[in-house]
Amino acid sequence: MAFGLNRSELRTRLGLAEGVTFPRVLGIEATGVVDLDPSGTLAPGEQVMTMMGGMGRVFDGGYAQYTCVPAAQVIPFNSLLDWAVLGAVPEMLQTAYGSLTVGLDAQPGQTLLVRGGTSSVGLATAVLVKRQGLTVLATTRDPSKAEVLTRASIDHVLIDDGEVAARVRALYPDGVDCALELVGTPTLPDTLAAVRVHGVVCFTGMLSNEWIVKDFYPIGYLPRGVRLTAYGGDADDLPAPVLQSFLDDVAAGRAVIPIGRVFALDEIREAHALMESGDARGKLVVLPWPDERSSPWRSRTTWQRSPRGPSCARWSRHRRRWTDGRCCASR
Repeated sequence: MAFGLNRSELRTRLGLAEGVTFPRVLGIEATGVVDLDPSGTLAPGEQVMTMMGGMGRVFDGGYAQYTCVPAAQVIPFNSLLDWAVLGAVPEMLQTAYGSLTVGLDAQPGQTLLVRGGTSSVGLATAVLVKRQGLTVLATTRDPSKAEVLTRASIDHVLIDDGEVAARVRALYPDGVDCALELVGTPTLPDTLAAVRVHGVVCFTGMLSNEWIVKDFYPIGYLPRGVRLTAYGGDADDLPAPVLQSFLDDVAAGRAVIPIGRVFALDEIREAHALMESGDARGKLVVLPWPDERSSPWRSRTTWQRSPRGPSCARWSRHRRRWTDGRCCASR
């Protein structure tokens, strides 16, 4: 199995997240293989991904060699891609796809500004929208990362000094059709200013760790006719056919998953330090089993029913333990 790192886990570690109960194993996503599903819905050996739904916040998450999640938030798939690739996908793809469909309702032929383009979600968004025929503008604060965006086939790379709206309108005088805000509230007003009348901005990410608009006065804050939405969805926002199609495209070379670096479980502190520094150039992935760095068929996900609780997915190749009815994870 494998799991990716996410900024929300960093905020939890820093004490900035709300609604988290402790003690808690972090991790809002994981990938594994089904061993047994008591309901009979999933067959033994079937590959699955899971994300959100309270993972790493309400119950223990994916930073482990096995974990338990409610059956309702599991998505099946079939792929021979390496674990490092598969582990990068769940939350990244779900967030990007949900933002584009639920948050923005992006359509082929439109122009899209991605604020925070070198983040894992930003790069995944670029992969998705280029498949759909949109023109993409993306920002980075670091000029040395511009090449990452160029390799992702971004149409216009913008170095972000905090004010990019004027440069966006130099390219598109009326403004872009839609924008995805991944940096947070410090850049949100400028992102809104880059969008046309009746265009849409979706607030999804908080790379800046700032997400509150102080003294918010809508008439003064929002440009005339520009619409502001937000996205923070769950596993059911990512249909299984969309996931499968994306993985098939990756396997065929038609899409690329932006992986920054792969770590072992005992390197989790180093992985978090890299994520917090902002120097990562793609998704950070952790492989909990040192001897399982390639084949997606080696780790086992066990579906069991706790004596007093719901069905859970449990990633484990070794010992198993019952719990008090909650979904669990253990290193």
